[in-house]
Amino acid sequence: MIKKIRSIKNNPDNLRWLVLLTVIIGTFLGRLDQTIVNLALPKIIGDFNITVSAAGWIATAYILANAIFVPIWGKLGDTIGRKKVYILGFSIFIFGSVLAGLAWDLSSMIVFRIIQAIASSADYPTAMAIIAVTFREGKERAQALGIWSASFAAAAVFGPLIGGPLIDNFSWRSVFLINLPIGIIGILMAMSFIRESVSEKKTVKFDFWGAGTLGIALSALVLVLDKGLEWGWTSLNSFSCYLSVLIFLAVFIRIEKKHPEPLVDFKFFKIGAFIHTLINNFLIFMGMMGGIFLIPIFAQTFLGYDATQTGYLFIPMAFIMVASSPLGVFLGEKIQPRFIIAISTFIAGIGLYLFSYLDPRSGALGIIIPLSIMAFGMGLGMAQRTNIIASIVPVNEIGIASSILALARNIAGAFGIAIFSTILSDATNSNVLTIASHSAINSVAIGLKPMTNYLPTFISLVILKAQISAYDTVFAISSLFLFTGAFLALLIKIKKINKLSGEIIVE
Repeated sequence: MIKKIRSIKNNPDNLRWLVLLTVIIGTFLGRLDQTIVNLALPKIIGDFNITVSAAGWIATAYILANAIFVPIWGKLGDTIGRKKVYILGFSIFIFGSVLAGLAWDLSSMIVFRIIQAIASSADYPTAMAIIAVTFREGKERAQALGIWSASFAAAAVFGPLIGGPLIDNFSWRSVFLINLPIGIIGILMAMSFIRESVSEKKTVKFDFWGAGTLGIALSALVLVLDKGLEWGWTSLNSFSCYLSVLIFLAVFIRIEKKHPEPLVDFKFFKIGAFIHTLINNFLIFMGMMGGIFLIPIFAQTFLGYDATQTGYLFIPMAFIMVASSPLGVFLGEKIQPRFIIAISTFIAGIGLYLFSYLDPRSGALGIIIPLSIMAFGMGLGMAQRTNIIASIVPVNEIGIASSILALARNIAGAFGIAIFSTILSDATNSNVLTIASHSAINSVAIGLKPMTNYLPTFISLVILKAQISAYDTVFAISSLFLFTGAFLALLIKIKKINKLSGEIIVE
């Protein structure tokens, strides 16, 4: 076995792809955990004897901590070593997973989930930087980044599929404890295959004040996105969060402009291609996360599917997303990345729009086909989106740039769920009034029976129709976000594409 590992290490070509497999395991496991826990919440609520509202903090605490520490880990990876940070983060994540699996009450669970989230946030920026420095040649790097990014999205799909059987056959604790054996394999692979890489520029003075103010601003933003619908978007709690975001973000920007080694280098935002690629990423992940959030609810509420059957609906999406990524790399050799990104985003928007035709008579294909179209569009442009970000910045700042991309995607998911949920709630309420005002009980059909006997049925039918119509409205509106993202992708300016290497040079 040792001889085989040594022979692999002596073959740089094999080693590169093993490095990719290694970081995919870490990325997949971290993102899988983020989605799989939602399935376990009903069981956790029962065991801990807590309310649904209180249990919501298990997910909220994770999202908050994850968002705060992404930029910090990205900076540390560039300065003290990406391999060190990756292994450290992965190890702490496994330790936090075991603790969460042994949690005895809500307070302990929240603390252990925060430990998990802090550690998990180290994965994305360091993994992307490791891939970028491992795959130097443009064409291979685009392919590697595309496959890795597709695994990031696929984890959200496989969460329900894997989590359901684990919870049903074992217990909710198994969704945490399963991370231990898989995580140990991932850590051993990282120690064996990943080579250390650091920035040529060493950090002398870490930007602690910038990290603190950004952390507070992000906490307030993610908190209001997660709880805004429950609190009310115009409530005192929500306005307190809005004010906190504005104040601490302003302070953060002021600190970063003066700090010699800022946590976030604002020179990236002077590059048009960086901004427009970031916006496109934001919009498409907002659409994907918002859509994935609502589809299981529709399937289980109106189509009568259970959790496992709903998970099966997402299997084609995962495979299509991974399969379409290499096609995007191939097309990138012949077509400018901005056109691939624009077309792919438009296709994803069509898939999202097709959900607006869902109704209780829809079969499995009514969900699988739109999901597959959306997945094809996302996978097609995945490599180009990530590769542009990696190509824009110097190698010594890839960790910082990738942390900005990770932050945008995380916040996009929170925005998508918040916006889609709000539109669904508002549209339902509006539809109830509209449908009720245009509906009546047929007095001839009910005969001599009192009309009051039929009021409960009448009201339930009005509400049912209102809810279904609300889903149509949500997906029709949400697809507009992706169509806008497709247009903005055309603004990404490309100076040159190396036909031999696939390397891109952007403005």
